[in-house]
Amino acid sequence: MRLRLNAEARAIYRAIIGEIKSRLVLRGSEAYLESFYPTSSPEEILRRQEYLKEALPRISSGIKEELEKIRPIKFRREFLSDRVLLVDEGEIEKAEALGLCYVTTNPEEAREYPLVLSTVGYRIDVELSPADVAPELYVLPLWEARETLEALGRIGEITGSKSVAGELLSALSEFEGVVKRASLLDSLDEIVLEKERALNEEISRKLESFSLTLSGRELLDFLSQLRAGNYEAIFRHFGSVEEEILNLIARAEEELSEKFGVDVELFSREELYPVSVSPERIEELRNVLERELAVERYIKAREILERVHHLIPRLREELRKAEELDFLQAVKDFAEGFTFPEPWEGGFAFLRGRHLFIENPQPVSYVVGRKPEDFSVPTSENVGNERVVILTGANSGGKTSLLELIAQVGILFHMGFPVPAERAWLEPLEEIFLFKRKRSVYGAGAFETALRSFVRALRKPGRKLLLIDEFEAITEPGAAVKIIGELLKVAHEEGFYVVIVSHLGEDLKRELPFARVDGIEAKGLDENLNLIVDRQPVFGKLGRSTPELIVERLAKKSRGAERRIYERILGAFKDSV
Repeated sequence: MRLRLNAEARAIYRAIIGEIKSRLVLRGSEAYLESFYPTSSPEEILRRQEYLKEALPRISSGIKEELEKIRPIKFRREFLSDRVLLVDEGEIEKAEALGLCYVTTNPEEAREYPLVLSTVGYRIDVELSPADVAPELYVLPLWEARETLEALGRIGEITGSKSVAGELLSALSEFEGVVKRASLLDSLDEIVLEKERALNEEISRKLESFSLTLSGRELLDFLSQLRAGNYEAIFRHFGSVEEEILNLIARAEEELSEKFGVDVELFSREELYPVSVSPERIEELRNVLERELAVERYIKAREILERVHHLIPRLREELRKAEELDFLQAVKDFAEGFTFPEPWEGGFAFLRGRHLFIENPQPVSYVVGRKPEDFSVPTSENVGNERVVILTGANSGGKTSLLELIAQVGILFHMGFPVPAERAWLEPLEEIFLFKRKRSVYGAGAFETALRSFVRALRKPGRKLLLIDEFEAITEPGAAVKIIGELLKVAHEEGFYVVIVSHLGEDLKRELPFARVDGIEAKGLDENLNLIVDRQPVFGKLGRSTPELIVERLAKKSRGAERRIYERILGAFKDSV
C-alpha cells in the first residue's frame, strides 16, 4: 500500500530520491531505490527497517571504490558473417531462427566461409545452441569485462562472500593469445608499412657503405645506369650487394611470419630498391589471417565457454548483488548520522531534526499529537495531545523550513529509512499533504485551487498528516480565519494531524480551543541591529511578531521626528500585549 502524497509532498520525495541517486555509481541500482517508495503498511515499514538495520553496518570502506570499476556485462546476440551453418534440409528453419550466422544446405556454398559449422545428421533442438554456434558472444564480453570481474572478486573478499570472478579470470587468460592476434590484424597495414620503411632504410645504408673499383668503361656504364635509375642492372653487375638485399628481404618476411603465425611473402623481388608491398598482397595476407583467426577464436572461445558457462548465472547474481551494495552504500552516505524512528501511536515527534537541504541547519525538535516520555525540550510541558498545531512567529524564522523538515522525516520513515534526527517517534500514516504558498500566485483562481485541494484531503477518513503554509496569504484575512477555522475543525473531528503556519494565531486560537499555538521567537536585535531568531519553536506560546522588531530596529537607527514616529508605532505593539 503506497503512502498518498500530494504534488508538493511528492516534490519532497523526489528531492530525497535525487540526493540518494547522486551517490549511486551503477545504473541498475536505481531499481532498488525505486522499490522503497513510501508505504503506508506498518509491517512493510518494519520489514524495510530491519533489512537496512542489518545491511547498512556491513557496508565497509573500500566497497565504493570497487563499485566504481563495475560496468554492465551484456551478452548480445549478433549476426556473425565469418561463419556458415551447414544443416539438413529439414533443419534449416530452426537454424535460421537462431539468427547467428548464414545457414545453408549446400556444402559448396559453405566452403566460401572461413568457418563452417555442420549439424548434418543431428537434431538442432537437442544438439545445437547459441553457445555452440557463437561462443565468442559469451567469451568476448567477459574478456572485455576483466576489470569488472576483478572488482567483483575484491568485493567478495571485502564482504566475505565467495565470488566466481577468480575462476572466470583464470579461464579467460587462455583467450589472451587470440586477442593479441586480433590486435595484430587490426594493425596489419601499419605493421607491414613500418617493416617496408625499416627495410628500405637498411638497404639504403648498405648501398651507402658499398665501395667498388671500376675501369673507365665500367664507370661510364655504371653512371649511365644510375642516371637512368636502373638499379636492377647495377645490382646484376654487383651480385654480392643483390644477395645481401635479398637476404634482408627474406629476414624481414621471416619476422612477419613469426609475428602473424603464417608464412608471409610480401615484398617484390623484381625491383630491389626501394622495396615495396602492393595493396593486393596486403589484402591477400589479411584474408588468410582473418580465416585463421576466425577458426582459432571459435575453438578457443568454445573451450573456455565449456569451462565457465555454468558460472554465468552466478555472475549475474553477483552483479545484482553489486547493485544492491551500491544502493546500500548510497543510503549509508546519505543517512550519515540519521536514526531509525521508534514505532509510536497517536503522535509524530522528533528530537534535534535537521533539514536535509539547508547547509548547517539549526537542529529543531517538534511534536504533534501524543508526546513520548523521552521527548525532552524545555517547553515540552506545554504539550498535551494536540493533533492540530498552529505555528506562528517571525518572518524568515524557519516556519516553512520546519514544515518541510516534518515532511522529510515523515516520507523517509514511510520509505523505511532512517531520519535526520537524534531520535524520532512516528505513527504510520496513509497520506501526507503539503501546501506551500507560492508567493507569485494570488487571486481568486489560486484561492479556489488551494481550497479544493484542502477539501479533497479532508473528505476521506484515515491516518493523515496535513502541513499548510500561510493559507491566509491567498485570501482576505477576515475570510481566512473563518475558512481555516472550519477546515481545522473538520481535521480535528477526523483525528488528522495538522501543522499550519499562520500569522493569525491569536484569532485562530479563539476559534479552535483544541489547537496548540507554537511560536518561533524573534528574541530581539543584536549589536548590529540584526534580528536574533531561535528556530526552535516554543510550544504553547504565540511567536513574537517580526514587524515589531523591524519597527524597533528602525527606531534605533533613526533620529528626530522619524524616530518619534517609529517609537509611537512601537508603543502601539506594547499596548496590545
